[in-house]
Amino acid sequence: MTALLSILVLVFILVAIWQMVKIFDLTQIGNSESNNQVATDSDNKINGYLMLGFLVFIYVITIICFVKFGDLPLMSNSASDHGPDIDRLMIISMIIIFFVQTITQFLLHYFAFKYRGEKGKKAVFFADNNKLEAVWTVIPVIVLAGLVISGLFTWTSVMNPDKGNDPLVVELYAQQFNWKARYAGEDNTLGKANVRLIDIDRANILGLDESDPNSDDDIITTELHLPVGKPVLFKMRSQDVLHSAYMPHFRAQMNCVPGMITQFSFTPTITTEDMRNTPEMLDKVANINTIRTQKSIALTAKGEDPLERYEFDYLLLCNKICGKSHYNMQMKIIVETQEEYDAWLKTQKVFKGSLISAN
Repeated sequence: MTALLSILVLVFILVAIWQMVKIFDLTQIGNSESNNQVATDSDNKINGYLMLGFLVFIYVITIICFVKFGDLPLMSNSASDHGPDIDRLMIISMIIIFFVQTITQFLLHYFAFKYRGEKGKKAVFFADNNKLEAVWTVIPVIVLAGLVISGLFTWTSVMNPDKGNDPLVVELYAQQFNWKARYAGEDNTLGKANVRLIDIDRANILGLDESDPNSDDDIITTELHLPVGKPVLFKMRSQDVLHSAYMPHFRAQMNCVPGMITQFSFTPTITTEDMRNTPEMLDKVANINTIRTQKSIALTAKGEDPLERYEFDYLLLCNKICGKSHYNMQMKIIVETQEEYDAWLKTQKVFKGSLISAN
């Protein structure tokens, strides 16, 4: 590995020296015409056709990618009330970007071909054109303003939930390298907490303030259960480093910052069971399990344990590179009916009852 890096460094040094020599040659002013000519007409013609060839290449590869990979499952399986708005904004943005990119790339490569260097030929150019500058300034301003304003309305609805709907209050607690969820209990008010109050010996793993009566009925879990159709207000904390609570199917992401509380809100709209039974998810799971079966056959032949069959679950992930086990920092999210949620909640211990008495 060291030898390879040494070779690469040497190659880069030689390329740099070669480029510096070329720059030095171009800066020298001679009396002969050949000294002032950077490239011949033949070279320019070849480069012009290569630009057209590359234009065709990027269009062809784009079409192939759309045909082969054009299905965008993450644009059709949102499971939150604001998800369709975010998907719609993303699709509109991608259409605009693709449209503009198609036109600008065509103009870039076509003009590079049309106005390639030729002896005695000079391209028509405008040193200044107020109309053109107004057009390519006003149009982007209008388009971007529309996108920003549309996104701002969606963002406002997410960050400022309607308190009249009495959202379920849940804390997401991040630490290297796992998640904990804390439910506010019957009073729907989270008790005060501070990382300095963490006491592992007494099972106070999130640093809840035992003197705060609001913390008595708080419930700490390692699995996130949410009732479908119920607004949820998430309060987020981090114990150690910067994490990011990312729930892709709910189109939700918010940084968890040490020393402060951030929040995010959404309403789940599809239960885990219903999402598992959608045609798109059935196809995805079947494809994954086909791959796992093939891999398991190879592992069994080597005397190793086969892979477990995959079953879809919503997940809470960390979307910040927070350390060596970042890839494994996830928690299962179960969206269920209100009755199922209430039954599960009754099986959980409240904070006050789970504390271990000090000796």
